[in-house]
Amino acid sequence: MLTISGRSLPMCDRVPRRSFLKLGGLALGGLSLPQVLAAQQQSGSSSSHKAVIMIFLAGGPPHQDMFDLKPDAPAEIRGEFDPIDTNVPGIQISEMMPRVAAMMDKFAIVRSLVGAEGRHDAFECCTGRHFRGSQPQGGWPAMGASLSKLFGPVDPSVPPYIDLSFKMAHDPWNIKGPGYLGTAHSPFRPDGKAIENMTLNGVSPSRLNDRADLLTSLDRFRRKTDAQLSRGLYDGFTEQALGVLTSPKLVEALDLEREDPKVRAMYGTDNPTVLGYSLDKGYQAVMSRFLQARRAVEAGARCVTCSFAHFDWHGSNFGNARKVLPLLDQGIAALVQELHDRGMEKDVTVVVWGEFGRTPKINPRAGRDHWSRVHSALVAGGGMKTGQVIGSTNRLGEEAATRPVHMQEVFATIYRNLGIDLEHTTIPDHNGRPQYLIEQRRPIAELA
Repeated sequence: MLTISGRSLPMCDRVPRRSFLKLGGLALGGLSLPQVLAAQQQSGSSSSHKAVIMIFLAGGPPHQDMFDLKPDAPAEIRGEFDPIDTNVPGIQISEMMPRVAAMMDKFAIVRSLVGAEGRHDAFECCTGRHFRGSQPQGGWPAMGASLSKLFGPVDPSVPPYIDLSFKMAHDPWNIKGPGYLGTAHSPFRPDGKAIENMTLNGVSPSRLNDRADLLTSLDRFRRKTDAQLSRGLYDGFTEQALGVLTSPKLVEALDLEREDPKVRAMYGTDNPTVLGYSLDKGYQAVMSRFLQARRAVEAGARCVTCSFAHFDWHGSNFGNARKVLPLLDQGIAALVQELHDRGMEKDVTVVVWGEFGRTPKINPRAGRDHWSRVHSALVAGGGMKTGQVIGSTNRLGEEAATRPVHMQEVFATIYRNLGIDLEHTTIPDHNGRPQYLIEQRRPIAELA
């Protein structure tokens, strides 16, 4: 195993070497890259490329202050924000989200979302299942892992499941992995710990300042391994792994310096310290991750997940919302607009949600507490019928008043958009027992 020790140094093409090495190592955990590729080959591959981007709002976003405002409710319910008209007559959302409002025809809101477990955890938003329920050995897989298993990679050099989230201090909020499918279908995390320290023999950190030295060392590493391959010392999957490591496709996809500055500006400026306490806890508002998600899908990813900021606002709900919601608004609007501009809106589904909602009544600390009885989700793309609101809550935002939509129906809709027949598609668990992707396999009819 080859190792480079020392500090992270910038590469000449502006990709940090730490990121380069982590990209080379593929932070999938547990298996070597050749083993990952072998497992993915067994899954098969597909030339079609439907995809999903999930934006996870950790902590439970306040539905009453975003997508389901109650301006006629008492002051202790309605809060400080006013509703504004959208470009779809009859639909209003928060004044904190004017960009989404201006293109509401490209979104759909589910206001009557039910089925939340009430647990501070990304598990349900990743898997569609309750954490506390019965699970097969190894646990339920996340959606991205299931897609990896069912379809394999679109491009051999691009992992099918990519998580762009930062590591969050509250561990249950971190995006989930492969469950019983095994580490071959884990999400690739550019900021994660590499499974193997792919390194360069005889190269000190100081010499890495010289790109010529780096390229020479890579070439030497490749020639040495090619010689070992020719002598039969490595298998075919190792050879394929070297192709991944030397392919620039994924590195280029995540390198935003290659993007048009005008496009980058659409997404706004990263704000890692948006909430003051967010930087060291991973609760960052990194706008560029929305752009990286789009680029990763274009490169071949089937599922890209990304957490954004932090929404567990038991105090200062409105002060925090004034900081976070305009950034979320800009990032989502830019992402969905770009999907349309690039002709990807029929193939890529976007879902924005958290694990539950917030209490209708504002507490003495100007915050809202946990509320699992109803919440909202924002969806776009996937060829869905947008420009509509599905369901409603009562006048205080406490319960679903019409058309309750279970969280599993959102999963069923995404899987349908991806071309999966939920009634006949199963994946065997460790005991060979076929498992359906979700229990409630009825997509949201209004979005068809």
